[in-house]
Amino acid sequence: MSETKPYGMTTPCAKCPFRTNIPAYLRAERVEEIRAGLVRGEFPCHNTTESREDDEGYDTRVETKDSIHCAGALILLEKIQEPSQMMRIAERLGMYDASQLDMDAPVFDDWDEMIEAQPR
Repeated sequence: MSETKPYGMTTPCAKCPFRTNIPAYLRAERVEEIRAGLVRGEFPCHNTTESREDDEGYDTRVETKDSIHCAGALILLEKIQEPSQMMRIAERLGMYDASQLDMDAPVFDDWDEMIEAQPR
């Protein structure tokens, strides 16, 4: 599957926050925000977003028309057998094929493991 398709990324990027083989760098609260957003939404790979300053002057990542869904997030959701609503829609439209994911990639097995790994 091509990485130019919104659901075409099949393996997590080198700095993916879902990877288990790099130091965790998110706050536990941020992981919970991502988790909540993935129920009905999407989570783009940070390599396919743009950096912009928000209203308070903080640097934030913004999705673009060329953003691609994070493979790490897709893999975790498939591992726990809870594909998001958008994943199910994309699959029905032929835009997503879970069988193409690298399920052997070093990705957390569930949300609790990911939260526990984050720095305190």
